[in-house]
Amino acid sequence: MYAEERRRQIASLTAVEGRVNVTSLAARFDVTAETIRRDLAVLDAEGVVHRVHGGAVASQNFQTNELTVDARSRSASHAKHAIAKAALEFLPSAQGGIFLDAGTTISALGDLIAEHAVSKHWSIVTNCLPTALNLANAGLGQVQLLGGNVRAITQAVVGDTALRSLALMRADVAFIGTNALTLDHGLSTADSQEAAVKRSMIINARKVVVLCDASKMGCDFLVSFATISDIDVVITDVQAPESFVEALRDQGVEVIIAE
Repeated sequence: MYAEERRRQIASLTAVEGRVNVTSLAARFDVTAETIRRDLAVLDAEGVVHRVHGGAVASQNFQTNELTVDARSRSASHAKHAIAKAALEFLPSAQGGIFLDAGTTISALGDLIAEHAVSKHWSIVTNCLPTALNLANAGLGQVQLLGGNVRAITQAVVGDTALRSLALMRADVAFIGTNALTLDHGLSTADSQEAAVKRSMIINARKVVVLCDASKMGCDFLVSFATISDIDVVITDVQAPESFVEALRDQGVEVIIAE
């Protein structure tokens, strides 16, 4: 496991549990205590956690930092592929409509959709430039890329033009990515324009399926775009904290653990 991915999981565990200690983290990730102390020092410097004697406690700050598409693609890549594969079970019947949000896990799902036997019969709407190009290159004829401004760091299309188009559309299922998921703040992200597009897709879909690897659980970003009650399904990976998964299920969310 890369150091960056390990730190993301440590940040998530700290946010969910409230407090973590060096000894248990070293055992969990099979590294030395000194490695964990260095990880905690980095996370503390970034404001993600607060170091205390023997471990760290959760930070109460809302995050605003964003990573490039390339950096996010390398993070938790195995988990993202497993999550995308599990999401295939929620594709609609032939002739159905699909919203595909922007994000690296959603892009992984898009790659699998392009290979699906009945993919040419779906109407797919996305605000993700790479996903639209991949689906079009695969020969899918009913792919609509929303118009608007392209955010360079995420390659997501945002703005009033995209929102006006979405207001007129309906889909059987929306596959939504997120920067963070908490029980109190729901789904959140760093940019208000991306949040608005995500929110519109959620409102105009019959079923909302959230693709969220474990490192995002317990984290909180600045802009909330959905509450837990807006979510039908969360697909995550085996590293998801059990207590967090059970809390989601207690609130009526179907949680799928992708392996």
